[in-house]
Amino acid sequence: MSIPLLTVKNLNTWYSREKMALRSFSLELAEHEVVGLIGLNGAGKTTFMKVLSGLLPTFRSDGIWFCGRAIKLREQNFKRCRYTVFAEDNSFQYFTFREYLSYVFSAYRKELPDVSELIKGFHFEDYADVLLKDLSTGNRKKAFLITAFSLKPELLLLDEPVNGLDFESTEYLYKQIAGYKEYGTVLFSSHILESITLTSDRVFVLEDGQIRQAFEGGQINAAGIRGALCYENDI
Repeated sequence: MSIPLLTVKNLNTWYSREKMALRSFSLELAEHEVVGLIGLNGAGKTTFMKVLSGLLPTFRSDGIWFCGRAIKLREQNFKRCRYTVFAEDNSFQYFTFREYLSYVFSAYRKELPDVSELIKGFHFEDYADVLLKDLSTGNRKKAFLITAFSLKPELLLLDEPVNGLDFESTEYLYKQIAGYKEYGTVLFSSHILESITLTSDRVFVLEDGQIRQAFEGGQINAAGIRGALCYENDI
């Protein structure tokens, strides 16, 4: 058997000691797959993304491994292997997209690529030299998505990537996610059922900070996932 790309064992995390955000949360990601996390608001999706991104230090676990090696989430070697697009991100406001892109590739020690195809696909041609603070929510999301898909990290984390996108850009995003397995693994969260069923190889349903049920392959269908969520009217 091949070594998993990422293994998280019995993760517990909290914002306050009175309420755990994730409880006994265990997950394995294989190389070159797309895994979706779905659940209602407050299920723990964004919290898990924050933990993996090194932004939430209040956690404990029985271990986290990347490519079979025990890691610390803020260590430099792991940070260069993953990139996160958050549901909302107001950082680097006084950078233009092109300035931000150059900064990221310098930080990851990679050569700056031609991103014209991604810019065209996300209909971003008129915004590449606009300050990020002056972009709409959707166009700011596009700036980070273009950066993510051009960077091609081994582990790409997408937190509610559909939020704020227009229809054509959403369709293009689905194609990018589905095709990313050529380069690495995608873990993305969503409360939109379509985004999960159209792109994922495996799906984890989250509720109250725990994985309630898992689906893979032919099991991934709207009816089955709705049933696992037990909230048919909300999805």
